[in-house]
Amino acid sequence: MVDLHQEFQNSAFFHQARIDRRSADALVGIAAGLAADGKINQQEAEFLKTWIETHLVHLEDPVVNILYKRLADMLNDGVLDADESVELLEMLHQFTGLPVGSAQPHTASTSLPLDHPAPELCLVDRVFLFTGVMAYGPRKECESKIIERGGLIGGSVSKKTHYLVVGSIGNDQWLHSTYGTKIKKAVELRDNGVPIAIISEDHWQKVLFG
Repeated sequence: MVDLHQEFQNSAFFHQARIDRRSADALVGIAAGLAADGKINQQEAEFLKTWIETHLVHLEDPVVNILYKRLADMLNDGVLDADESVELLEMLHQFTGLPVGSAQPHTASTSLPLDHPAPELCLVDRVFLFTGVMAYGPRKECESKIIERGGLIGGSVSKKTHYLVVGSIGNDQWLHSTYGTKIKKAVELRDNGVPIAIISEDHWQKVLFG
């Protein structure tokens, strides 16, 4: 049979799109369930990776793809260590729009409280902290670029933090779903006169790589 008007093909594409959409919605629900208790263990990470492979690995969605890639990288050595668990939990919170400890999606914010204009970046002896999902790569790689250039990595947002870098990966659902605790704390400090700058990953990359 020749499908002269591509009616069958178009219908198949439409049907597949609906399946993909339902699977993507299901992924949000699964991620929310895994993140709701505030921790991610090895078994949960492996389950999530397998589920994406089974249902969505073919989907050309940058958010899903980056989540899967980071999951695969974290589990490549067969162990989800403590730092990777924390980073994965933060990724799932951003992906689902869940604030920490909540089982219900958070109302989306429309913008990020970045410094305008973006400040000059001094690297040597300055304390950096990363939040969100970085387009450059896993957080450990981003931190190593700072350390190589004489900078320092903070453990949490504090008066000693000079720069909070916000990752650029994600769509509106991911990137603007919630400020998260790090950004909220940085905004509070900045509003109280502490010289902490909230910058985008794009600005960070331009300074480091030109």
